[in-house]
Amino acid sequence: MPPPLASHWLLAHPGTPAPAVRELRVTVEPDPAQGGWWLRYTLRAALEALRLPPPAAQPGPADGLWRHTCFEAFVGAARGAAYHEFNFSPSGHWAAYAFSAPRQRASAGHLPLAPRLQWRQGVGTLTLDAWLPQGVLPSANTPHALGLSAVIETDDGRLSYWALAHPAPQPDFHHRAGWTARLP
Repeated sequence: MPPPLASHWLLAHPGTPAPAVRELRVTVEPDPAQGGWWLRYTLRAALEALRLPPPAAQPGPADGLWRHTCFEAFVGAARGAAYHEFNFSPSGHWAAYAFSAPRQRASAGHLPLAPRLQWRQGVGTLTLDAWLPQGVLPSANTPHALGLSAVIETDDGRLSYWALAHPAPQPDFHHRAGWTARLP
């Protein structure tokens, strides 16, 4: 396996702490055999103090995943307004959206994506491996801006917002200044 393209710690938004979370890390690895990327989210926390959606009987595309615990990625060319958003729920549901500009859905709206998701839960650890095929990523010849983030729901229903950076007073994962990861 080649070395990771990137590995980053996510930070809680100052206004939405989650004391049960010890750390949240995301690693991006290339997939030389099939193209695309593997995203590995590793959450270390007192999991019993969090609300994790149970596994779905038939996981598939779903909207509104951000209303509960989910992991997210925003990917766009380093220069340009268009980008894609990916959401992954512990239930196995996922979402993929195309945007032409911040918060403006492209005409296609949803991306044709069937990601491979592998969830593992251990004592104090929840790990997601999500594969994004090359076809849903910006051109391989263009540097990428990457926003990695997560929404963590606590057992009392509060939401905590985690990202590489929080450039605005309110949590906003679509804010490009928070997309601090750069990939070749």
